[in-house]
Amino acid sequence: MTAQIPETLRYQGKEVPMCTQPLADYLELAGIKLRFGIICSALWRGYVGSWEIAGDRLYLVDFSATLEGDTEATLATLFPDFPDRVFAHWYSGTIRIPQGRQLKYVHMGYGSTYERDVFLDVERGVVAATRTRYNGTAEPGDGPEGYAVSAATVFRSGGPEAGGKA
Repeated sequence: MTAQIPETLRYQGKEVPMCTQPLADYLELAGIKLRFGIICSALWRGYVGSWEIAGDRLYLVDFSATLEGDTEATLATLFPDFPDRVFAHWYSGTIRIPQGRQLKYVHMGYGSTYERDVFLDVERGVVAATRTRYNGTAEPGDGPEGYAVSAATVFRSGGPEAGGKA
């Protein structure tokens, strides 16, 4: 699997990459089986969510996907009663926010290592604890600054399962 495009998170006044997918838990718990069109190998989940932490609460504030058949999906598609933002009460887990220069690139999932990782421990949508792990220091000029995906294959309409080719 290719390194994946991250979700985004507005945290402490900044947009940061989030190497966690809280919406996957909701889709599973709710039994929602939408078939997202896969447009590239760096986005196997088929969607991108934007999130924010406001008052220690996690909210989904935007959602973008293409369903199979080229129908656009938005936040209102998933949550018609909450088209602007949704409190992520379903999510309990750890959000990983990579920071600093890349120390090691891994061409799979969110496996690359960065100078620091900030972890937000979330319980039923509320941030319960924050911690930082220091992974090392890059030499000046080594590795890119911030999270990046180094390569991806882009599929034509329908993704690889539907016969779409790069």
